Amino acid sequence: MTIKELARELEMSTTTVSRVLTGQEKKYRISEKTAQRVREMANQLDFAPNQIARNLRLQKTNTIGLIIPDISNPFFANLARTVEEELRRRGKMVLLCDSKDDTQIEEESVQLLLSRKVDGLLVAPVGEKWEHLQKKVAVPVVLLDRYFEHKDLPYVTTDSFFGAYKATSFLIEKGHRHIACIQGLTGTTPNEHRVKGYESAMQNHGLSQNITIAGSDYSMINGYESTKELLARPETPTALFALNNQIAMGCMKALKEYDFSIPDEISLIAFDEQPYFELLSPSLTAIKQPMEGIGKVAVEMLFELMDEKKVAPQMLKPMLIERDSVAPIPQKS
Repeated sequence: MTIKELARELEMSTTTVSRVLTGQEKKYRISEKTAQRVREMANQLDFAPNQIARNLRLQKTNTIGLIIPDISNPFFANLARTVEEELRRRGKMVLLCDSKDDTQIEEESVQLLLSRKVDGLLVAPVGEKWEHLQKKVAVPVVLLDRYFEHKDLPYVTTDSFFGAYKATSFLIEKGHRHIACIQGLTGTTPNEHRVKGYESAMQNHGLSQNITIAGSDYSMINGYESTKELLARPETPTALFALNNQIAMGCMKALKEYDFSIPDEISLIAFDEQPYFELLSPSLTAIKQPMEGIGKVAVEMLFELMDEKKVAPQMLKPMLIERDSVAPIPQKS
């Protein structure tokens, strides 16, 4: 059965029937009674629209490309799930690529997805290059989490400066003065803003001389090796600030090997809340990013771009989740 035959059976126009079957009845103010009639008749007659033919006619595939830098990182895995659920709710499929934090793989993934005629791209970029996401890309692009300042690429992210400043100030309020920061991938915007947040909090509390930054990427091994290096210094920090969840896990592994008790001998706080943090021993204090908000806002922005509307970058506020991995240090009178 064709859509024309279904419309004739219903004594309606093919346009009305098509709009109902594609979920656009509200957009075109088709009454719920009419929409219900169309759906019931379609079910009764086992009508299945020829989606491939429709896509060719409309030059759309109803697929969205999603590129993330590390599927093994729980943050990005959960972000991908949020995006997939939101797109599925809107009738779109997802083609997922993992760039493995490699710009070349990211560039290849962009070309692969464009060759599959995706209707739009959602990208959590490696963060080192941007040209391949803007030049010669004929579909809308929205960046998630990582982004590029002063470039015409819309994004939704966490206010990393605010979160890092809040985490560092929390440690200072607990009496810590020797706080070391273990950073992620240098040169990426979220990492740079988190480092600046840490530095600003230290400076504003008169602790500029104690600023200590180690590390170079977002991996667990980076957290592990950086922690060992910090523990080997003459003056051991009393607190560590890990700039993502993977780094924090590496910190915990190194501290356990060196028989440092958390938080009795050293406190630990992470940027990135994860569901398993409260199950650890001790449970881990963390900055919680609005992950679901990032995913939903990014999808909404992409749809607005697909409708040729203007969008503005958005920066969402994180929050501090206080648990057992931070202990106060009594100050000398």
